[in-house]
Amino acid sequence: MAAAPTTGVSMGEALNRALRDALAHDSDVLVYGEDVGPLGGVFRVTDGLTAEFGQERVFDSPLAEAGIVGTAIGMAMYGLRPVVELQFDAFAYPAFEQVVSHLAKMRNRTRGAVSLPVVLRVPYGGGIGGVEHHSDSSEAYYTHTPGLRVVTPGTPADAYSMLREAVECDDPVVFLEPKRRYWSRQEVELPVRTEPMAMPVVRRPGTDATLVTYGPMVETALEAAETAAAEGRSLEVVDVRQLAPLDDGVVTASVRRTGRAVVLHEASVFGGYGAELAARIGERCFHYLEAPVLRVGGLDVPYPPPKLEHHHLPDADRVLAAVDRLQWESAWVDDGEGGLPRP
Repeated sequence: MAAAPTTGVSMGEALNRALRDALAHDSDVLVYGEDVGPLGGVFRVTDGLTAEFGQERVFDSPLAEAGIVGTAIGMAMYGLRPVVELQFDAFAYPAFEQVVSHLAKMRNRTRGAVSLPVVLRVPYGGGIGGVEHHSDSSEAYYTHTPGLRVVTPGTPADAYSMLREAVECDDPVVFLEPKRRYWSRQEVELPVRTEPMAMPVVRRPGTDATLVTYGPMVETALEAAETAAAEGRSLEVVDVRQLAPLDDGVVTASVRRTGRAVVLHEASVFGGYGAELAARIGERCFHYLEAPVLRVGGLDVPYPPPKLEHHHLPDADRVLAAVDRLQWESAWVDDGEGGLPRP
């Protein structure tokens, strides 16, 4: 396995630069939330922004998540572009009524007359030794709500580019930041623009099976693919990036090429976002599949205590165990015309 980069730009630094550049570019952009002001956020993503842009544009809010999102809705209705931080994934739940009933619905409710260009930054997922309320993978709650864009970066370059694009977007964007990857580094020169956030990308080409993933698990999938390559198996890694609305063209094209797929995410498997991905692949790639689509995710339990989270979170070994179960001894043989049952 290749060593993780120790130089270059970290994801936290890329997000900080994206916010700084967005504030400098557009005077309608505001940044606020819990401890994002002089402290610079608990993960230092907003470090130095209050000093540079002043407390009129980068400021602390009360510990009142419904109020944070509610005021952002009001500001957006009057032409501003608020970027708010909900400090930890599970802290966002008190704001859920504002998100689902108003933020997601306003454009449709007003027949397109009122758009809400709000970005909700939500540090999410585990892997940092946090307790419950600090380690949830809450993406499925948001992706099940039409009217929201839900995105999550898997690399520092994407973190910069996708956050800039989210701030410029006229739709409300739930920007899920994989907190365990805040310190992951990549050699990249900022500012950078990567592919549009709505488009999945192939992070590593392969021919034998496709790993479909996003956010914190992109790095894990790449680690699994590298280990598999050393064992003679070629795995393609697809990073979904924008979870909703989903453009599944890259995903289905990859699975049609390889014939096998494993969907990987950190959230619990039952009812998770991976179920939607697996269903899409099943519907659109059925005649190309050599094996059922498998899912790898967290256990179906409340988030465990820090000393036990390594049992809960998927790792490369768990991914490779799923790959081994993809029916490599096919029941079909290639006759050049679609296959025949193996004698």
